[in-house]
Amino acid sequence: MARFLRCWLLALGLLGGLTAEAASPVWVLRGENNTVYLAGSIHLLRPDDAQLPEAFERAYADAEAVVMEIDLDDLDEAQIQRWMIERGTFPEGQTLRQVLGEARHRDLAAALAPLGLPVEAMQQLEPWTIALTLTQLQLIRLGFDPESGVENQLERRARSDRKEILGLETLEEQLGLLDELSYEEQARFLELTVAELRDIGEQVDELLAAWRSGDIERLSSLLGEEYRKFPRLYEALVSARNARWMPRVEGLLRENRDYLVVVGALHLVGRDGLLELARRRGLDPQPLH
Repeated sequence: MARFLRCWLLALGLLGGLTAEAASPVWVLRGENNTVYLAGSIHLLRPDDAQLPEAFERAYADAEAVVMEIDLDDLDEAQIQRWMIERGTFPEGQTLRQVLGEARHRDLAAALAPLGLPVEAMQQLEPWTIALTLTQLQLIRLGFDPESGVENQLERRARSDRKEILGLETLEEQLGLLDELSYEEQARFLELTVAELRDIGEQVDELLAAWRSGDIERLSSLLGEEYRKFPRLYEALVSARNARWMPRVEGLLRENRDYLVVVGALHLVGRDGLLELARRRGLDPQPLH
């Protein structure tokens, strides 16, 4: 079960991981007149471990524009709050206790207590919202900071360097992926997140080491095994998004400027990953060393 939270973190874009295939976190696609760099990201880092791998530095220096899952430069905080309320709360008459059942509800209350969050205050929140909130709060307690993450670092640098920032999807689209899961799928999702929350620090450290070294063949097989248990989740959070993104990435190769495309690294690998989708289109992705 301990592997589930790694998958959860990877899929939601809180962290990234690479398979044995990827000896580098950055891959190169060549167009007729330009280059597109595909980079696998870790979205939260500790401030004292925030230096980007050299491959990121090289790709960023060459790119004239940066493309992320979401255009961080164009987010409206008020709009985010509205979307969270619309997408992440139950309709009138439905409560968290009803959806979770007594055993899951009791376990959640115990997990929330150390964070100073009363479970009764969350009765109108759907399980996916709570799972995301819990994971982020625990990572912050362990010293991880979104501002130190790859995307936020690159977004600040791109603004300073006057490089255009683009997004592959909107935040509303991203939130909708989790909201579309059934309540039972969400409840199971939250149950496993709660069960593994105490071990998150060790799991994250393992992923960070793997990301920097590129040598995680063992983790790759474990992650693949775990995701087979959650095919609906994998389809919603990974496969379907990759299928939507690939035509956009391919379109960038028809332009005349170079791009750095940054996504959670799980999106790069596997049968439904962007690297394999690129190969099927006759492209030849190569690792950047």
